[in-house]
Amino acid sequence: MPAHESVSAIDRSRTAYGDDGFSRYLRRAFLASAGYDDVDLDRPVIGIAVTTSSYNTCHREMPALLEAVRRGVFEAGGLPMEFPTISLGEILTSPTSMLFRNLMAMDTEEMIHALPMDAAILLGGCDKTVPAQLMAAASADKPVLLEVVGPMMTGSWRGERLGACTDCRRLWGEHRAGALDADQITEARSELVATAGTCAVMGTASTMACMTETLGMMLPGGATPGAVTGARLRHGTATGRRAVELARQGAPLPRQILTRQAFENAVKVLAALGGSTNALVHMVAVARRAGVDLSLDEFDTIGAKVPLLVDCKPSGANYMEDFHRSGGLPALLKELEPHLETSTVGVSGRPLAELLAQTRPREDWQQVIRPLSDPLGPPGALAVLAGSLAPNGAVIKTSAASPELLRHTGPAFVVEAGQDIAAILDDPDLDITPDHVLVLRGAGPVAAGMPEAGALPIPRKLARQGVRDMVRVSDARMSGTSYGTVVLHCDPEAAAGGPLAVVRNGDLIRLDVPARRLDLLVDETEIVQRMRDFTPAALPARGWRRLYAETVLPASQGADLSFL
Repeated sequence: MPAHESVSAIDRSRTAYGDDGFSRYLRRAFLASAGYDDVDLDRPVIGIAVTTSSYNTCHREMPALLEAVRRGVFEAGGLPMEFPTISLGEILTSPTSMLFRNLMAMDTEEMIHALPMDAAILLGGCDKTVPAQLMAAASADKPVLLEVVGPMMTGSWRGERLGACTDCRRLWGEHRAGALDADQITEARSELVATAGTCAVMGTASTMACMTETLGMMLPGGATPGAVTGARLRHGTATGRRAVELARQGAPLPRQILTRQAFENAVKVLAALGGSTNALVHMVAVARRAGVDLSLDEFDTIGAKVPLLVDCKPSGANYMEDFHRSGGLPALLKELEPHLETSTVGVSGRPLAELLAQTRPREDWQQVIRPLSDPLGPPGALAVLAGSLAPNGAVIKTSAASPELLRHTGPAFVVEAGQDIAAILDDPDLDITPDHVLVLRGAGPVAAGMPEAGALPIPRKLARQGVRDMVRVSDARMSGTSYGTVVLHCDPEAAAGGPLAVVRNGDLIRLDVPARRLDLLVDETEIVQRMRDFTPAALPARGWRRLYAETVLPASQGADLSFL
């Protein structure tokens, strides 16, 4: 039990009956029905948040991971007590899992407070589960560790190695272009998601796992072991053991770990990974919960000297299992050591400098983890833009964009989030050229929960002419597995009266990534006049969606709820 508290967690947290003695008595009576005696209940209690769901195939192996974690807790003398929370499967959640990230964060935070536990382990992995759990942890008053299910392994189709979901998008693009027929695309489908686990590439799930480990909220080496490997289970067991140690100490608390220096390290790692643009929204939200002032533009300045080092799709050619075999995040941190603040201390209880001193270089680093002296790409893998089309900011993953489009001016072609966009873009008579800038609006947090719709498909007739990329601009997000010259998170969003709301077909838009600019080349007086005629859409009628639309912050502030 915690050194600072001699009373069992089972007795310390009480149900309100107006009689504390009766509450303690009744609690132990009901727990006796589950086979627990006083010896069990006087151990350090470790709450384990479980996000197993038939609707979340990424978490299919979580029951085995849970047993490994429970084993670690038992071995260290603790009592594991699992509890369910919302599980946000990315693919099967409508209209987008991002709409429910804050709800899951609230659910997890409240259960940590409401249920008797001395420390918590949060089991997640899929794109929004880890950000939600980090947000919840930042607000917790108990020690918390995160553990992820880990990435899937790759498959193979006709001699080509495949892994979700960058290859999913690439093959679908080839199908739209007529290069793959219906039988071929269906055949490939069975190999794209070969095992349980999160996406096989450096998408949002693996990016956020790496952010969690860098921040210190996960034991070292936990971000990359595959979901179906023994390494994943061993790490889970170690997490269970460590949770009991933290429970006995009663420290450190998440806010003692989530410091300004820890976030700066994470931003630098994000740059070296060429990680998901979604990380910018999530990290700002977590920092806000932790009381750390981290602004959107700092993602450009803090990591300004850090080049792209990790050769993983969509910014490179390899997969997460390759990154893991090359040493995973500890090996990357070792290479980045000159750029990092190594005094930070996470849940391991050891300073980063000490951990790095024990991290041995791997002979195969250059396969996936490039040295600082020979990077995969220059600094600026993720860029923050501003300008007349996004006064409060927008983001682009330059490492996954077409270099020739990073400076581009072209006429707008506008689609609305509520339209049948595929039907519009597939029209063979569509008057559009490769120079056009595809604009999607009405897909920001207020309007639509901010879906991953920003990587609009290339119009079919252009795809069949060999066009594989165009400049695309929106107030939406895109999947971390996506690629292309896609500008995202335009703030203010259209529904909040941002300039995106009044863009018309044919208006010239200028993208200048080196200058960090995104501009609508329309006279300012004309924009003001158009805004006078703009009427925002009505908010949802009731429930969570109404609360979300009324209180969600803009993307540049993390899209958390204003009152949290």
